[in-house]
Amino acid sequence: MFNGVLADSKTTKENIMSVITRKEFILKSTAGLAGTLLVPHFLHATPENNFTVPGPIGFQSWVVRELIEKDFPGTMKMMAGMGFQSVEMCSPPGYAAYGFGSLQKLTATELKKIINDAGITCTSCHYGFEELKKNTQERIDFAKELGLTQMVVSMFSLPKNPSLGDWRKACDELNVLAEQSKKSGIQMGYHNHNHEFEKLEGQLIYDVVLGQLDPTLVKMQFQVWVIIAGYRAADYFRKYPGRFISAHLSDWPGTGDKQAPLGKGTVDWNEFFDACKVGGVKNVFVEMDVALLKESAAYLKG
Repeated sequence: MFNGVLADSKTTKENIMSVITRKEFILKSTAGLAGTLLVPHFLHATPENNFTVPGPIGFQSWVVRELIEKDFPGTMKMMAGMGFQSVEMCSPPGYAAYGFGSLQKLTATELKKIINDAGITCTSCHYGFEELKKNTQERIDFAKELGLTQMVVSMFSLPKNPSLGDWRKACDELNVLAEQSKKSGIQMGYHNHNHEFEKLEGQLIYDVVLGQLDPTLVKMQFQVWVIIAGYRAADYFRKYPGRFISAHLSDWPGTGDKQAPLGKGTVDWNEFFDACKVGGVKNVFVEMDVALLKESAAYLKG
């Protein structure tokens, strides 16, 4: 989840701010590195979109969390009016402190009806790692009632300054959770942030995670925003065929740490969507500044 913070309702303000500070540091530091990491052919926007989007055009609900807190039905209708056809939700109890708390009063059936009444579908949702470990079957049952086919862990719960051993342990725990969700017919997924594209003990963390997660149990949700650190989604889709299930879309103008509307940045979207077929991507969710959502949806529809 782009520049997002994950915590359950018991997370302290100090811990939340620590995570936020880390995210801002990663965003700014990687922006400075990108100029030396990106290869020349990557620094040109695609002139026209000759691609087919896998699945409906979706958005991640995190970016409109403040609107959801005030008016969930109205927000869903607004997003449908922009051209979005699906939403990836955030777990109401797991994200209660971030605009989703009011949704806890709704049953999964009621939540689904509101979404569908707006003309939108919902097959995927983000979850906190700890909430899944503590309430595994309850969250799976809710997901089934909501109509989900994918449950995505948005971030591991790791100690401060984790070792690769800590990362591997978390992956093993996720494999176990994925065995349980598989029994209910739900695909478990893992979503990266920029920090998985840092090196630890001489190895790229993301490659270690991919190596430790069971490819038959856990699929990956790729965060395209790692473009700012010099890494391209298309390269990973080709390097690890069939390992991915979805992606979060954003675009980067090539300098600084701000986003660009899809199609007006440095991502080659024709190449991206072509590589999606190899990677196994089933659906995509735009996760960008609210002001860029409508134009980005139009680009995908174009």
